[in-house]
Amino acid sequence: MIKSKYQSVLDLGEKLNIQNGDVKEENGQLKVWGTAKNQYEKNLLWDEIKRVGGENPTDIMADIKVADTSAYAHHTVKSGESLSKIAKHYYGDANKYNAIYEANKGKLKSADLIHPGDELVIPNI
Repeated sequence: MIKSKYQSVLDLGEKLNIQNGDVKEENGQLKVWGTAKNQYEKNLLWDEIKRVGGENPTDIMADIKVADTSAYAHHTVKSGESLSKIAKHYYGDANKYNAIYEANKGKLKSADLIHPGDELVIPNI
């Protein structure tokens, strides 16, 4: 019953390719653990847990580790994107585009010039 309640969390974990993941149902509580690629993906899982179970769910215990703590995420630029649009996606604030630019200064000529296929580091801020 609990497992079915949190099926969308488990599906997201599969989609994100969570490593060393496992799930157990014990005493009316779902226990999940694994390792996300980065903090952004861990946050996605927690956001889904809270969406399903509320702000402080008591029927699930999750232990999600992060494999790469050097960056918040990595992003491949798609056609039509800008640094502000990418900042809005990851940070919820388009004005934080400069943090992305600063983290990628070695590969970007300016904050206004990115190309599809560019691999960007999304820094922890």
